[in-house]
Amino acid sequence: MRIGLDARFFGPQGKGIGRYTEKLIESLEKLDQNNEYFIFLTKVGFDLYEPKNKNFHKVLANYPWYSFKEQLLLPRLLNQYHLDLMHFLHFNKPLLYKGKYVVTIHDLTHLKYDPYASTRSPWQYLIKYLLYRLVSKAAIKRAIRIITVSEFVKNEIIKHYKINSNKIFVTYESTFTPAEMLKMENKFQLPAKDSYLLYVGNAYPHKNLEKLVRAFALAPIEQEIILIFVGKIDYFYERLQKLVEELHLTNRVMFAGAVSDENLKSLYQNAIAYVFPSLMEGFGLPGLEAMANDCPVIASRAGSLPEIYGPAAIYFDPNNEKEISEIIKKIVEDENLRAEIKKLGQERVKKYSWDKCAEQTFDIYRSLG
Repeated sequence: MRIGLDARFFGPQGKGIGRYTEKLIESLEKLDQNNEYFIFLTKVGFDLYEPKNKNFHKVLANYPWYSFKEQLLLPRLLNQYHLDLMHFLHFNKPLLYKGKYVVTIHDLTHLKYDPYASTRSPWQYLIKYLLYRLVSKAAIKRAIRIITVSEFVKNEIIKHYKINSNKIFVTYESTFTPAEMLKMENKFQLPAKDSYLLYVGNAYPHKNLEKLVRAFALAPIEQEIILIFVGKIDYFYERLQKLVEELHLTNRVMFAGAVSDENLKSLYQNAIAYVFPSLMEGFGLPGLEAMANDCPVIASRAGSLPEIYGPAAIYFDPNNEKEISEIIKKIVEDENLRAEIKKLGQERVKKYSWDKCAEQTFDIYRSLG
């Protein structure tokens, strides 16, 4: 077969989807020596990716995500390669592409929580929101197979789009060793061991970080600890910083920005716990990265997180500040509990493998051949 992969998210600029794209291709290269693959990449990804399998060919497709070029020019490029099967690794499949395809749906967050709603004019927001809905619905309805990263997302797709469950396949993602984490620039003095709680990720509204800050302020903890946020400082983090100032917590909350691999590894390993208060997650990779680095996890009882973390996390209602604060107090003050959760986390991460993800994906390709 001639198989195409829309890998335009490849590399650090693609964040979580970029990681999925990179690791899926890497594992497929090891797995499949027979089929021919065409990997469509932006200029950044094209420069980063070097095929290690002679059957894998990189193709420059320098069309930005969610753009008119993506909708108009990408289908023409794909058609030139006479593909037997195309795999779109995100919902943004061009409406004009008529070939046989598989699509990966990581979550349906964009239907409920548009992160840029508060930064655009109402008209800009409405137009983009309607286009998102149109493109994602068309991609899901017309796909010959749908891949998701959790049973939670599978059930969301069935509920929202009335799709036959036999058409949807769950392939769990996996975690990363610290050396594989994104290379960042900021250097700073690492806090002392067991002196802080940690959050790693963006500050989009559905991440629920304002609720976390308020709960942290309420937590009746005797020892002095701080809350550290790791993530590139943008509009949403700046808004969170203003809340911290309003609550007079500037001496108890630290914004580390983007940090180096070495610092991120140390931050995970020396934290009291990783806190994940999100209202909606398709998979929840940061919590697994914390577990892989021997950091206990406390997380929201929402989205896919209970499914992915299982018994290896302590859960709270993300809408209940009092409950969040009580769980924070519990994990901070109970050293035995932290040791137990760490042990469960180390076992939990063994459940997930990129090679297994690729094998299941390849089985789908093969069934369509």
